[in-house]
Amino acid sequence: MSSENRENFTIEYQAGKAAFERGQYRQAVQHLESAIALESPNSKLGGEVQMWLVTAYEAVGLQNDAIALCKQLTRHTDPETRKQAKRVLYIMEAPALSKRPEWLTKIPDLAALPEGDEKYRTTSPTGSAKRRPAAPKEPEPVDLSKVNTKDNRFIWVALVLAGLTLGGLIWWNF
Repeated sequence: MSSENRENFTIEYQAGKAAFERGQYRQAVQHLESAIALESPNSKLGGEVQMWLVTAYEAVGLQNDAIALCKQLTRHTDPETRKQAKRVLYIMEAPALSKRPEWLTKIPDLAALPEGDEKYRTTSPTGSAKRRPAAPKEPEPVDLSKVNTKDNRFIWVALVLAGLTLGGLIWWNF
């Protein structure tokens, strides 16, 4: 590969990854497809680009293209790419779980609230959230007349047993 092609590949590959990370999946697909055209698809780097392309296809909604490319990558020359492709393919082909309605929380649409109804608003008219500093909570006072202060002799029994145990251990060591 010439230095110009290598440079173009690097630019396209980095642009594709950056677009994907910004959520611009269609642009990511375009850049990654351009990058793979400049690199051997069977190289380790080519496999890496194609794995990015699989995730970009999935993000755009091209599940069939993502699965087809991932199946192709399970026969790639690089063992790490093959292993990663098998893992991703397993996830993509997994059956969708059903969601029972009682497991979901409905979020009401607040756009229909009247403009003047301030009691339901959580933001000020300028759009910034209203925040009140939370007052520190004071602990509840304890009524000492209800606290059991009688000696239940437990502490004395525990101390005697601990002393006997230590004494026995010292006597046994000599």
